[in-house]
Amino acid sequence: MKTPDQFPRPVMRTSSVARKFLAAHTRFAHLVLCAVLLSAGGAATASEEDRVLAAVDALFDAMRNRDAKALQSAFLPEGRLGTEDTEGWIRSVSTSEAYLDEVTFDETVLIDDSVAMAWTPYNLFVNGEFHHCGIDLFSFRKVDGQWKILQIDDTRREEPCDPKRRGDER
Repeated sequence: MKTPDQFPRPVMRTSSVARKFLAAHTRFAHLVLCAVLLSAGGAATASEEDRVLAAVDALFDAMRNRDAKALQSAFLPEGRLGTEDTEGWIRSVSTSEAYLDEVTFDETVLIDDSVAMAWTPYNLFVNGEFHHCGIDLFSFRKVDGQWKILQIDDTRREEPCDPKRRGDER
């Protein structure tokens, strides 16, 4: 009688599509594992992530309310929007006649000590009508127990977007 290692082994061939799928699946599994390890490592608690997202919400609440003082207080003094300082943007938003409503969803927050990053897909509505979507990338510093915005960069596009998303999923 033959032992299992004496039988010929079947040759398995995978298509290039299957190999790409497996490679992508493996990369995704590694990303999930890294995220779990980061969050399990005590670097940030869920409530601290909520505080970062509350700072994002406060910025957009101030934008909806055209509140220049609240907009200014969301940023560090050296805060930037892309390559610009915040002064012109705050003036523009707080004096706009249009109602600006930016909503985020599916946010990702990473925190290490007094530094945080938030990756926030968003939809922007102007006077209640969908205008564009994109990604906001926030960089934060924790100062005196408060998360303050150091930098915001963003993308803007009209497609592909889901203009019905209002950010209520969180």
